Amino acid sequence: MITQFDHQLLLFIQEYLRFDLLDGIMKGITSLGNGGLFWIGLCLLLLVFPKTRKIGIAGLLALVLGALVTNVALKNLVARVRPYDQFADLILLVERQRDFSFPSGHACSSFAAAGAIYFMTKPKWAGKAALVLAALIAWSRLYVAVHFPSDVVVGILIGLLCAAAAVRLVRKWYPKQKETANGTGIRF
Repeated sequence: MITQFDHQLLLFIQEYLRFDLLDGIMKGITSLGNGGLFWIGLCLLLLVFPKTRKIGIAGLLALVLGALVTNVALKNLVARVRPYDQFADLILLVERQRDFSFPSGHACSSFAAAGAIYFMTKPKWAGKAALVLAALIAWSRLYVAVHFPSDVVVGILIGLLCAAAAVRLVRKWYPKQKETANGTGIRF
């Protein structure tokens, strides 16, 4: 039942929302999520600066949690076949994927890192920008026909849950100020 609904949504995207002009752009956006490398790099960059270090730690922790839930556990337990392997009427725009479809690892990693950035930043503009990019990456997985919509929705939810858990852990482990031996507060 859900697979048929997912299939119809993918056909709608393919028929009415794909445009030659966007194909290359969407392929580029989807590649940003490959292996979570963009998000890993961004979080490592955030680690470099003391002011953003906790954000980087939260982002990396969220990515690890998301990968464990999504890529290590659920993909192998559910073993859902990719949409283009089930339905010949779907046109794949990128190379065939080597793992299972459910849930979307790209959506999970993108929303895990972007969610951690959003929850940890003030002002929120940087977090909002990260969430917009995460949404574009998640959408691109449908556009290029490598995931069912339900794969992407569940990936987003797992990513956000992992972000919330990571932020909570980081805030518990690293309070706003730590006391030094001489009693002065230093910022972490």
